[in-house]
Amino acid sequence: MSERNGVAQPPPGVGLEQLRTAAAGCRACELWQDTTQAVFGEGPETARIVFVGEQPGDQEDRRGEPFVGPAGRLLDKALDEAGIDRAEAYVTNAVKHFGHVTKGKRRIHQTPGAEHLRACRPWLEAEFAVLQPEVVVALGATAAKSLISPSFRITREHGQLMPWSPPGAATPAEDDDEDAPHQTWILATTHPSAILRTPAEARDAAYGALVADLRVVAHALA
Repeated sequence: MSERNGVAQPPPGVGLEQLRTAAAGCRACELWQDTTQAVFGEGPETARIVFVGEQPGDQEDRRGEPFVGPAGRLLDKALDEAGIDRAEAYVTNAVKHFGHVTKGKRRIHQTPGAEHLRACRPWLEAEFAVLQPEVVVALGATAAKSLISPSFRITREHGQLMPWSPPGAATPAEDDDEDAPHQTWILATTHPSAILRTPAEARDAAYGALVADLRVVAHALA
């Protein structure tokens, strides 16, 4: 079993492929019951940057890959404009199953609850433990609240690069050099799906803000 008491139990000391295989059998919350498959993160173990979204969508659930639907295509465009190669990044979600309600033939996204984030968090911690990224980008409010603070507000605090310790990692000592290799930074920005839902007259500005935030990340990695 990959879970106990409603919280995932990833196998310790393994790489991303072994974690992906184990996550396919996760039953830590009920979301698995009405989905095609778990959608684990994707990208090289050498990735310096990790993008964390909320959860897979309909197309991601069907294909088993993160950010391959309309929001993923918009993210790819923004990354290209910001000078970030997605092939060198790792892309994942805070929740690995597609939470939704079915209306006719359509599956409508439902924001994951605190219990889903809590159940799935060990998978994210395991990914961070393997990757040890330099920069983490929280895409959208759900990821930002989960990784930074429940009080975090994307509208006010997006685009700010902040020192951060991955969940489960040891906290650096106060006298440690903040530029030491162990230091990880985090930045939150708008989820691409929110831009797609933005009224047409404001969409270009919202997209421009996303690209500007991603350029902050590109500069930090330069």
